[in-house]
Amino acid sequence: MTDLFSPYAIGSLALPNRVVMAPMTRARSSADGIQGPMNAKYYAQRASAGLIITECVQISPSSLGGVNQPGLMNPAQTEGWRGVTQAVHDAGGRIFAQLWHCGRASHSDFLHELPVAPSALPATGAIFTPGGRKPYETPRALELSEIAAILRDFGAAAERAEDAGFDGVELHGAFGYLPDQFLQSASNQRTDSYGGSLENRARFMLAAVDALTDVWGATRVGIKLSPSNRVNGMMDAHAADTFGYLVQQLDRRSIGYVHLMEPSLKDIETGTVQIEHVTRLFRPMVRGAVISNGGYNQARATAALADGLADLVSFGVPYVANPDLVERLRHDPVSLNTPDKATFYAGGAHGYTDYPALAA
Repeated sequence: MTDLFSPYAIGSLALPNRVVMAPMTRARSSADGIQGPMNAKYYAQRASAGLIITECVQISPSSLGGVNQPGLMNPAQTEGWRGVTQAVHDAGGRIFAQLWHCGRASHSDFLHELPVAPSALPATGAIFTPGGRKPYETPRALELSEIAAILRDFGAAAERAEDAGFDGVELHGAFGYLPDQFLQSASNQRTDSYGGSLENRARFMLAAVDALTDVWGATRVGIKLSPSNRVNGMMDAHAADTFGYLVQQLDRRSIGYVHLMEPSLKDIETGTVQIEHVTRLFRPMVRGAVISNGGYNQARATAALADGLADLVSFGVPYVANPDLVERLRHDPVSLNTPDKATFYAGGAHGYTDYPALAA
């Protein structure tokens, strides 16, 4: 029987179970974006996951968009991540780096200049910067030559991830960050080869995937998509067609997995859902692995696997407070630690590496 504890293989990477640790911002890097021993401990504690996907990792100075967020832009950051991957591997785990460019979902407080985007259209909402919470600014539209440079940055970060000892990489194509901004019609009003038609709007996302597969090979590359999430003002006039085309093109590339986000609770409550059942709609378009994420508990996750809806299920918040989530789901799924929301995005070891394991 296929369940959370059945083995699975992504290409040549053997996973002992189908529980994935979802990428989660924790804001515990140094001010220079360098991971240290505390970060290594945090990830190693969670090494029993079938696969760990890191928090989002900045690929270049123009990609910055978070306080105390890690990067893969220079040798010091690469070395910091090497300590993390070594600790995870020593504990028997597997770990992918999630590569990230904020695009317009950033601020000049980080960049010392305007953020860049497909078009000069601001994100909605606000952002926490070194100067406090501020509204998003109107970004500067990228020149065609600059797009090619950003794609090279993705490839360079993928090379650093390989040097740092990761097992693969995931492109952050979700939540209104740069690849998503190019894809969706509400944020892309370009009239060149990266805008207008569906094929043109998908061009950047697919080219970024190609930059990663050029380094890693197809099966060690994944992508995260949020077809229904309206965060940062995202919207597409024909979301099902847009994401359907993208997923089909990704399937042609035979990448390792497609990581699909179900609608957020906020979108459901506010009636702003673009696609109600994301994984169910796109699963038939993917011959390879599908990871589904969206408030799963053990029963719902087991049903999704048994029905063939997903091959793996990723868990976010439960992994904040339960480093031994796999063991808890296997032996005592009702005994989960309660996460302390006040420590999600700030602080040191408290609320980060001090949650007790089941056997403790």
